[in-house]
Amino acid sequence: MSQNNPSTQTRFLRRGISKIYWLQKINNPKWPTRTEISEPNRFDLTHAVSDIEGWALANDPIETPDMGSTFNSSIPGTDKADKSSLTFYEDQHSDEVEQRLHKGAKGWIVLLRKGDIPGSRSVDVFPVQVATRAATYSTGNEAAKFKVEFTVIDEPSLDAVVPEAFHTLPKPTEDCDDAPARGQHGEHDVDVTVVRTTATAATVHEHDED
Repeated sequence: MSQNNPSTQTRFLRRGISKIYWLQKINNPKWPTRTEISEPNRFDLTHAVSDIEGWALANDPIETPDMGSTFNSSIPGTDKADKSSLTFYEDQHSDEVEQRLHKGAKGWIVLLRKGDIPGSRSVDVFPVQVATRAATYSTGNEAAKFKVEFTVIDEPSLDAVVPEAFHTLPKPTEDCDDAPARGQHGEHDVDVTVVRTTATAATVHEHDED
């Protein structure tokens, strides 16, 4: 299929692309900021997650049958969040994930569905509380894991915008870092004086000093 075809999709595998963060605080779930999804407010869970369930809205429709039809029509009812959980690999030497996601902990699970692409409307923000956390036991040939179940305590924000990345100034070159005083290496000094300005231009004279 031609790349110029407007129906062409760039399909992708969520593994290696989507990101899962635990945020301590967030001001406006509909507009998360770059500072809020960065450390130290952000704790990146992505690489520890083995399995994920839920994290979606469901609607409880209301049936509205009437005498004029044998068809049982319905209207949208109340929304609710599906039962949501994350299953993690258990670290033999560290309990950082367990400490952060202890029973009763409140925070925000943030899913960047398409990765960290600034401007993409692909951030889902879920205000949650940890309901249970328990290790899973097995005699099978598999890695040790534990499961954390969450309750969604407020309306989630779906399709929020990935915030712009931080813009940092380029590092100065070695020649400009801690530059010596003028004239130290024999360069002539330049005295720049603006003698006349207009709305569109400025006249500048340069005077070489001996």
